[in-house]
Amino acid sequence: MEGKFNGKIKEYNRVGVIIFEGEYINGERNGYGKEYNDSGILKFEGEYLNGKKWDGKGYDSSNNVLYELKDGMGIIIENINNFYEYIEGEVNGNAKFSYNSNCQSFEGEYLKGKKNGKGKEYLFNKLIFEGEYKDGKRNGKGREYYYNEKLKFEGEYINNKRNGKGKEYYNNGNLKFEGEYLNGKIWNGKGHNKDNKIEYQIKEGQGFVIEYDNFGSVIFEGEYKNGEETGKEKNFLEIK
Repeated sequence: MEGKFNGKIKEYNRVGVIIFEGEYINGERNGYGKEYNDSGILKFEGEYLNGKKWDGKGYDSSNNVLYELKDGMGIIIENINNFYEYIEGEVNGNAKFSYNSNCQSFEGEYLKGKKNGKGKEYLFNKLIFEGEYKDGKRNGKGREYYYNEKLKFEGEYINNKRNGKGKEYYNNGNLKFEGEYLNGKIWNGKGHNKDNKIEYQIKEGQGFVIEYDNFGSVIFEGEYKNGEETGKEKNFLEIK
């Protein structure tokens, strides 16, 4: 939409079901409005300010009141898997979200609408990451897990990437690599085979690498330069 719309408007989803009706100022929801779910059932009714819910009530599918907001504050409850603290029209404090029909979910701390503090990520209700966040990204110490929830990696992150000291593990719990990472790449340290014996060493992103899958088969063998593999893949098969 070109320009900034002012006045009353109705919004629809891709299949033509109304999802919002109300007032706009400068291209944002401002004033009285009603918000609906994808089935056209009322989920919020009240006042908006600069595109944010501000004063009003939220409803379940049976039109029962789930929560109330006043001056942009309250605890929003959308369902058993989605609830969060709301301060000044943004998510602040503890929250729990589910996405994509519960395939992905998050629970943890928010500040001004972004993940900040400690949190946990899940996939199909399986823990895949827990650690520290800042400005919506993984920043600080964290742990990654295989789908069976065995430890895959523990170490430091900057802007969602492994940076700093860390340890990577095979699915059987044995050490795979220990050292330093840079922008998500192994940079300095030692790689191990599945029997926990040292297989290779990397210094400043350089070395000769032999990688194994969780069954002990070689999946890569070749030179490692500037944090990039330059050899050939072999018999790739790994359960994650």
